Amino acid sequence: MDFIQTVIWALVALGVLVSFHEYGHFLVARLCGVKVLRFSVGFGRRLVSRYDRHGTEFTLSAIPLGGYVKMLDEREGPVREDELHMAFNRKSVWARMAIVAAGPFANFLLAIVFFWVVFMGGTAGPVPIVQSVEAGSVAARAGLEPGQEIIAVDGESTPTWQALNWQLANRLGDSGTIEFSVRYPDSELEYHMEADIDRWMSGKEVPDPVKEVGLELWTPPITMVLSQVTADSPAESAGLRAGDRIVLTDGRTFDDWGSWSAYVRARPGEEILVEVERDGTSLEIPVVPREVTLESGESVGQIGVLPVAESWPEDKVRTYHYGVGGAFAKGLQETWEKTLFTLNSLKKLLLGQLSTKNLSGPITIAKVAGSSAEAGWQSFLSLLALLSISLGVLNLLPIPVLDGGHLLYYGIEAIKGSPVSERVQMIGLQVGMAVVLGIMGLALYNDILRL
Repeated sequence: MDFIQTVIWALVALGVLVSFHEYGHFLVARLCGVKVLRFSVGFGRRLVSRYDRHGTEFTLSAIPLGGYVKMLDEREGPVREDELHMAFNRKSVWARMAIVAAGPFANFLLAIVFFWVVFMGGTAGPVPIVQSVEAGSVAARAGLEPGQEIIAVDGESTPTWQALNWQLANRLGDSGTIEFSVRYPDSELEYHMEADIDRWMSGKEVPDPVKEVGLELWTPPITMVLSQVTADSPAESAGLRAGDRIVLTDGRTFDDWGSWSAYVRARPGEEILVEVERDGTSLEIPVVPREVTLESGESVGQIGVLPVAESWPEDKVRTYHYGVGGAFAKGLQETWEKTLFTLNSLKKLLLGQLSTKNLSGPITIAKVAGSSAEAGWQSFLSLLALLSISLGVLNLLPIPVLDGGHLLYYGIEAIKGSPVSERVQMIGLQVGMAVVLGIMGLALYNDILRL
């Protein structure tokens, strides 16, 4: 069922983004007087189709991995004399550029709308307070200490965990100096600390900026009381129940859930004796952790329980509420910042500052879409906004086959006063196709390695 839900949410995400992208082309083509022959969501065999009063065929096709808008064009077949004025190739270079650019522009507009809706619903996030600092890490070299609140990175405000993570992610692959601005609780004094970095996390496949910088952020304490016992798990089979408080394990006491969990994970297939307190009574329950293989290949033990976590104190969470105008302004800002982040990441990939293992394909996108949908509508819309920005940016790259490649040709035509020769366009098409297929193949290969 999880697999089916993941596929459904991935298709929803892809369908929305592709449809809006193609609708951008479609709408501006109509406004420029170009006859649109077909608007298709998906490729291949047409499953469902209908015609509108303008003669445009709207179709849903069998392969849901994209879409296209087919316009009347003399380069693709004969055009009736009375329809020549509606052919794409007969329009001015500026009209053709507008039609091509409309697809990526639609994706940026969609991202703004999604972020606008998210911010109108209000947002909240934990305050980034240092709980511990890893010895020898970037954070340790900068002088960060437990109890400090990180209020900015490189002068950019970090009011929440998410903001901190994004600001650190901006420095992936960089060399130079990273600056932290911090303050202590109940103090308005700010302290600025620096540390040198050299190609920071450039080789990491799936970087975790907060962890890699050497920080563990404050979270509410986790009790040794079970909140949930997974069905058909070793814990349920052994007789553990929600509400049980773990007192001893193999005769040892554990002060925190992390150390107890590590003890269990280190013993796959080995029987451990868990002493719990239930309704004032002490019980000893033998449990054999199930062996589970992680994506890294490591085998760990799991028994299928979750602990009770204390609720977040109000002073450790920041909540933001926006009006309609404020939410729209915030949506614009978020779209702009994420667009710059995407462009910066692409630059670092090209310069070798980031590993190509960071490229993700449809499998990873599907998994993320499914998990974000489970996390709630705000999480799903935020993901759609980020994917829409990525789609818009990638399509604007000056690679023939993509919208950016067409814009490059039309830009040259506007300057020199005549179209780029068909021979050059054909060569560009072949090179562009090879580049795009190579990138797609690498992304899919990375996806498979992560399975």
